[in-house]
Amino acid sequence: MIRIVIAEDQRMLLGALASLLDLEEDMTVVGKASNGEEAVRLVHLHKPDICIMDIEMPGKNGLEAAEELRRSGCKVVILTTFARSGYFERAIKSGASGYLLKDSPSEELAGSIRSIMAGRRIYATELVDDAYGMENPLTEREKEVLTLIADGKNTKDIASELYLTNGTVRNYVSVILDKLGVSNRVEAITRFKEKGWFK
Repeated sequence: MIRIVIAEDQRMLLGALASLLDLEEDMTVVGKASNGEEAVRLVHLHKPDICIMDIEMPGKNGLEAAEELRRSGCKVVILTTFARSGYFERAIKSGASGYLLKDSPSEELAGSIRSIMAGRRIYATELVDDAYGMENPLTEREKEVLTLIADGKNTKDIASELYLTNGTVRNYVSVILDKLGVSNRVEAITRFKEKGWFK
């Protein structure tokens, strides 16, 4: 019997997932969590084979919880609506055995769980294609500048914090916009967030 803990902050979805998996003859849901901290606690308590984890949850998110469970002996499967390459890369680094999207068919989830239990790693195809096709194009300094912009800092603030001139900051900003293929700072922040590149 494959023992499963599910972590999902949307109550209805949590209940539906648990019911679906409990219908499988070789699976049983031993714990349901609504955030990452609860998931970690339930994994230590019930010692399941697999923890199915959403990413964006209150308190500790799914990726942080996955990192914490890395050496627990429990395989982590990320199940999310977010097809973001940055999230995917973090999930891989955290040792997640699977990264699946919520819009895939329900029977695919049970099949993926069985494959993961057999030692395979299962990742949504579109993510693998995206992750290997698109690296973060910004240098460390450019990332620093964009992070400060996202924190609401203006050119003058950034210049003083990074010991640069206003002109140099403006140059960095135009290079960032160019590399990300956007026309203003707000779009740059949005694009960077969508890709999951903010650490």
